[in-house]
Amino acid sequence: MSFLEISRGNSPLLLGLPHTGTELPDDVADKLNERGRALADTDWYIHTLYDGLVEDITTIRTRIHRYVIDTNRDPAGASLYPGQNTTSLCPTTDFDGMPIYLEGATPDQAEIERRRVAFHAPYHAALEAEMARITALHGFAILYDCHSIRSHIPFLFDGTLPDFNIGTNMGQTCAPSIERTVHSLCASTDFTTLLNGRFKGGYTTRHYGRPSEGWHAIQMELAQSTHLTAESAPFAYDGAKAERLRTPLKQILTSLQNWSPS
Repeated sequence: MSFLEISRGNSPLLLGLPHTGTELPDDVADKLNERGRALADTDWYIHTLYDGLVEDITTIRTRIHRYVIDTNRDPAGASLYPGQNTTSLCPTTDFDGMPIYLEGATPDQAEIERRRVAFHAPYHAALEAEMARITALHGFAILYDCHSIRSHIPFLFDGTLPDFNIGTNMGQTCAPSIERTVHSLCASTDFTTLLNGRFKGGYTTRHYGRPSEGWHAIQMELAQSTHLTAESAPFAYDGAKAERLRTPLKQILTSLQNWSPS
C-alpha cells in the first residue's frame, strides 16, 4: 500500500512506527478544524530518532496521521485503558480533550469502517506478515513499538511523564528477560524510567505479544522533551538532545537484536 513504508531486514527485530505520519487524505483534512489540522498529537520525528541505530532490522511505518485512524487502537473500538481518558479508533478529540472536527463533520460508523479497511487493516496485515517471516527465520520475533508523547497532558495523566515509558502489559507480552533487559538499560541512564505505568502497551503490543508462540512485543513511549526543542508548535527536532538519547536507544535495540530465548 502506498501509505506504508516497509523496510525488510533479516534479524529478529521489527520496529513498528504507527504514529509518525502526517498525511491527511483530502476528504479527511476538509472536515478537520484548525486544531485538528495542527496535528499536535503526532509522534514527532520518532522515525528520524531511530533511523540508522542498528542494521538489518525490519521497520513498518504508516504515513497516515493518527487523526485519520489510530492503528494502535483495537479495531473493534474497545478501550485499552477502561476508566481513563483516552482517544478512540478514529479520534474526534485531541490529547487535551478538545474537538478536532468541524461541527457536524465527525466520522460515522460507515466512515470509521471505511478507514479501518483502507488503513488500519493493511498496516496490521503487514505487521502480521513480517512477524511470521521473521519467526520462520529465527523461531521467534521481537516487535519493538516506537512512540512518543508530550510529557505533560493533564487530560490523559497526572504530573509529568518519565522519559522512558516501557509497556509490556504487566509482563504478558514478552519474555521476562526482554522486559528485564530493556528496563535495566533504561534505568542505568540519566533518563527517568517507568515500567508499565500510564502506558502499558497499546493494541499492537498486546495483540502481537504472544510469548508462548515465540512472538514478543514491547512498547517504548518516549517523552517528547527528550528530543524536541519544546513540546509545543512547531515541534522542532533538537539534534543535540536526540544524539544523547540515541546512545541508550542503540544499546536497547542492539540487545534485542542479539537476544535469544535460550
